[in-house]
Amino acid sequence: MELFERKSIAAKIAPKLRMMCSPEGLAGVKVDFERTAARASATVENVFSVYGGGAEDIYVEGIGTFTVYPVYPGATFAGKIAIVTGSAQGFGAGIAEYLAENGCKVCVADMNAEGAAAKAKEISEKYGIEAIAVGANVTDEESVKKMVDETVCAFGGLDIFVNNAGIVRAGSLEEMTKQNFELVTSVDYTAFFICTKYAVQPMKLQREVAPEYMADVIEINSKSGLEGSNKNFAYAGAKFGGIGLTQSFALELAPFGIKVNAICPGNFLDGPLWSDPEKGLFVQYLNAGKVPGAKTVADVRAFYESKVPLGRGCRVEDVTRAICYIVEQKYETGQAIPVTGGQTMLN
Repeated sequence: MELFERKSIAAKIAPKLRMMCSPEGLAGVKVDFERTAARASATVENVFSVYGGGAEDIYVEGIGTFTVYPVYPGATFAGKIAIVTGSAQGFGAGIAEYLAENGCKVCVADMNAEGAAAKAKEISEKYGIEAIAVGANVTDEESVKKMVDETVCAFGGLDIFVNNAGIVRAGSLEEMTKQNFELVTSVDYTAFFICTKYAVQPMKLQREVAPEYMADVIEINSKSGLEGSNKNFAYAGAKFGGIGLTQSFALELAPFGIKVNAICPGNFLDGPLWSDPEKGLFVQYLNAGKVPGAKTVADVRAFYESKVPLGRGCRVEDVTRAICYIVEQKYETGQAIPVTGGQTMLN
């Protein structure tokens, strides 16, 4: 059997073993595909009846050895397992660091595999928490399935999925190409569907064993998902669609204890999405003439800062506070939560 097939099977076993050890999710499972010597031996068909609970090694014939171990409570997210897409830099990196700092095992997933590996190493060393890196293309189903399987085989399950990867291509109707429009849609809209489809699979398996267990799918949306954006319609349209997916997924997944919510940040003016000197939004908006009278990047920045009642752009800590609320609360799903300094207010 090929390794990818073994990983796919292991990813269906590990989440159940984890919750059998601790219905509260205070457990982990590691899968060693090379190790065959273990205290207990099982087949794929009888592995759950062989498992006796607590810390234990189980060799599953033809797959590998599953090591089940307890996790001790303490930190806010102790025992939880998360994937954050687009987390080699920017908002995503900040979110991954925040989760790790508060006890969560993290998969740093990004198209930039080298950047993801560097960030995962940095997180592990800085916070003393397990972090892995996976090079992932969120628009490709096979790549997304691999991302989830790798995470589950490394840690034993999945509790928090943060759909953060996104891109922007601004421009007027005359300037926007069909290619760029479809690129934005594929990353900012379609990928949310693909990622959610596979992320919820281990969550559902965990719920089967622990009926009170709850998990979270969180879309990092945008204030542009709450109101239109001049000469940025590809992005805004995809983000509006993302809120539609959030609400629809919330309805479908509520019976499985999976909450689905969106966070709609204001402008992250200090991040690479805005500040990159070649592809950043300051440059794009200046070139697209989106800010009347702007002659420099500084003019564009000042314009966007002036639109916020609290006088500044959104920061990583503003978003992570919203994530903490979403995960800790148990009675809200299908919501789009603005984090905009008052720039966008719900009716």
